[in-house]
Amino acid sequence: MKYADRALAIQPSATLAINAKAKELQSKGIKVISFGAGEPDFDTPDYIKAACKKSLDAGFTKYTASEGIPGLIDGIIASLKRDIGVAFEKNQICTAIGAKHAIYAILLVTVNPGDEVIIPSPYWVSYIEMVAMAGGKPVIVDTDESTGFKMTGEMLKEKITKKTKAVILNSPSNPTGAVYNRQELQSLVNVLENQDILVISDEIYDKLIYDGEKHLSIVQLSEKILEKTVIINGLSKSYSMTGWRVGYAAGPKEIISLMKNWISHSTSMVTSFVQQASVEALNGDQSFIDGWVKTYQERRDVLVEGLNQIPGLTCLKPQGAFYVYPSIHGLIGKTFGNKVINNAMDLAGYLLEDHQVAIVPGEAFGNTQNFRMSFATSMENIKEGLVRIKKALS
Repeated sequence: MKYADRALAIQPSATLAINAKAKELQSKGIKVISFGAGEPDFDTPDYIKAACKKSLDAGFTKYTASEGIPGLIDGIIASLKRDIGVAFEKNQICTAIGAKHAIYAILLVTVNPGDEVIIPSPYWVSYIEMVAMAGGKPVIVDTDESTGFKMTGEMLKEKITKKTKAVILNSPSNPTGAVYNRQELQSLVNVLENQDILVISDEIYDKLIYDGEKHLSIVQLSEKILEKTVIINGLSKSYSMTGWRVGYAAGPKEIISLMKNWISHSTSMVTSFVQQASVEALNGDQSFIDGWVKTYQERRDVLVEGLNQIPGLTCLKPQGAFYVYPSIHGLIGKTFGNKVINNAMDLAGYLLEDHQVAIVPGEAFGNTQNFRMSFATSMENIKEGLVRIKKALS
């Protein structure tokens, strides 16, 4: 049998591969310090779990409308109004089985074969694969430490062609933790305002921002941008509900309508009782998030300070999400044991195999000179991991 070209072209997720290798070692009794996780290490709050159990006990287990139950739509609208001050209508909201599903649905209903989608690098691993699966062409904008891993207006302008259909913006960023400020967003707005280009704004880490700062969405800067932007968000990161699979899109009603049609013929809906729990998540007590942010910030500070004390590594302090993205420029060409470090993949293999530390190489995110570490793990693991990395690179 000849399989579909689009399926054969898909690259496996490097982040999942690293986690699988680490778990394999752990299954053999080897203690691995893993910094690969892309999910909170906190448990889902009890009030959300209780709402799910109550819904199950009440028999709320049947089909719902593909866009989501009315209470969840209302909760999303209220959350967006509370967080970014923008009032959306019900026909501008669609739920999905995670934020990833929402992004893929948008791409499928807007991108035609050959259309270009601009993506800043480093990028989340699934962006380019989803664009390709939708028949589009990923156009990469390379960024580095000099711009804080953020795309400038000039960089964006240079990549726009007659074939440009959309641009994906991710703030706070996975993998870098970069957060766009008002001036940086305005430089993008100045380029995009008068262009017929869709903005896909992935804001899944919006509540995980540090040093007293608050999330700013690109739609807050311009009415014109609001009219051509789809905001992507969900409950995975802010509520530690990664396995529950609840995401949503908020944007132009024409795009949202097409998304609903596609979802109705593919995945039908988000699980019914999970939707009920999500209503409680969005409408219930939000104060626990501040405590999580405080803990993450403490871990971030220890990890960044420790990495910057290791010869050959340099690390910017991320402003959001729960990742650091250190540079290995000072290690290139050096030999440790019998391993020559030519890129981040070499370093990741060496640290995992010889010192039982799991990191995610930058190749997964579009570059070879950095690696990602998640601080969604205990302070004990962070300190032990730093000791092992320092020993490995001494």
